[in-house]
Amino acid sequence: MQEFQPDETVVRRDVFRRKVWSAHAFRVVEDTPEALVLGCRPGAELAVPTTWIEWLRTGDASARQRALPNLADGNWQLGRWTWRDTAHLQWVPPDTWFSVNAFYDVTGDHRLTHWYVNFQRPLSRTPIGFDTFDLLLDLVVAPDLSRWEWKDEDEYAHGRRLGVVSEVEHRAVGAAREEAVAMIGEAVGPFAVDRGLRNWRPEPRWPDPQLPADVLTLD
Repeated sequence: MQEFQPDETVVRRDVFRRKVWSAHAFRVVEDTPEALVLGCRPGAELAVPTTWIEWLRTGDASARQRALPNLADGNWQLGRWTWRDTAHLQWVPPDTWFSVNAFYDVTGDHRLTHWYVNFQRPLSRTPIGFDTFDLLLDLVVAPDLSRWEWKDEDEYAHGRRLGVVSEVEHRAVGAAREEAVAMIGEAVGPFAVDRGLRNWRPEPRWPDPQLPADVLTLD
């Protein structure tokens, strides 16, 4: 297993049917047997579907709605985007069907605004970072873990109908739901107070992470 060093730039790629759906440049916070932990702040470079960029720029919901059929058909184009508005920490454990993400307000005291559990394929490490695939379902969690709510369940169901989420993946997500909720209820892993992720801040000396020129080339 390739181990990444603190401050190194790595790239998370979401890959569907041997084609890159998105790519996101991060800085490594730590890489341990527990999890690969990555940090992001405004300025990080991404490659994302142009429908997503259109939606962000215009607020046109129909642009976002086109993204899933395009994904199912293998018919999408990527554009460059820059992360903005929040700082973001991503905790990615091995052999697990979700990651845990923490989002922070960069306009004030850098407080933790919410946790976000993203259900995805287990990571597969690459020379530039890791590959996975977002399985459309998310869980949004209050900073103090007092409440949570499921997000994008309709999109997840639609993705199943379109064949984006297979039956095998659906069963894995079902088990991962229980695992994630138990982790929240017990306040363990990244949610543990003594883990220190609630108070994380990006290193001021970090340059903005950039995507490599060959980011869309798969091995």
